[in-house]
Amino acid sequence: MQKEKITAIVLAGGSGKRMGASCKKQYMLLAERPLLYYSLYAFEKSPADEIVLVTNEADYCRQQIIQKYGFQKVTRIVPGGAERYHSVYAGLTAAADSRYVLIHDGARPFLTQDIINRSIEAVRLHGACIVGMPVKDTVKIADKENFAAKTLPRDNVWQIQTPQTFSYPLILDAYQSIINKIPEGVTITDDAMVLEYSGYTKIKLIFGSYQNIKITTSEDLLIAESFLKNREQGC
Repeated sequence: MQKEKITAIVLAGGSGKRMGASCKKQYMLLAERPLLYYSLYAFEKSPADEIVLVTNEADYCRQQIIQKYGFQKVTRIVPGGAERYHSVYAGLTAAADSRYVLIHDGARPFLTQDIINRSIEAVRLHGACIVGMPVKDTVKIADKENFAAKTLPRDNVWQIQTPQTFSYPLILDAYQSIINKIPEGVTITDDAMVLEYSGYTKIKLIFGSYQNIKITTSEDLLIAESFLKNREQGC
């Protein structure tokens, strides 16, 4: 029986505008290593068979990250697109012989083997799963004038993270069905939304980690440094 192929698609195309730095956030240093290093390292040590890296800085990534740190599973580097979903689609087309794909933001450096393994277990059972955590704060919907219009029941609200893991034929078909048909005014912020817009809504939620943060602002980088320091001290 042929082994099912598992591919990790790592996105490294963010601009870092909210970081307020000249260096793109995925290449900013955390403990003297680029942020992107940590995601690639996690998948390098995981059951994933290969990594497709989506970036517009292929030469830099190949020389300063992949070769420098000896990553063997990065088999393909493909350019990203104008929006996140364009970049994901580019990664999907490069993973054509996969059975399952894990789609991960390269700016989330605290991906663990436990999260990866549980994602793979869940996708085998459900076909689609995303990691996240229940929100800690009360969440309100604002109206157009920024008045509180509605309070959401906190027990049912999750903050969504990555990786988002899917049967490859399922997510590819969903992307192909909408890639050129995104409704005007709609912003696709994660891959689960693509399934939702294509009519598929059975997406399993599994626990990620409150430390599985996305580095978006300079404050996030300070938090990440604190997380790393605690890990080194065994906290």
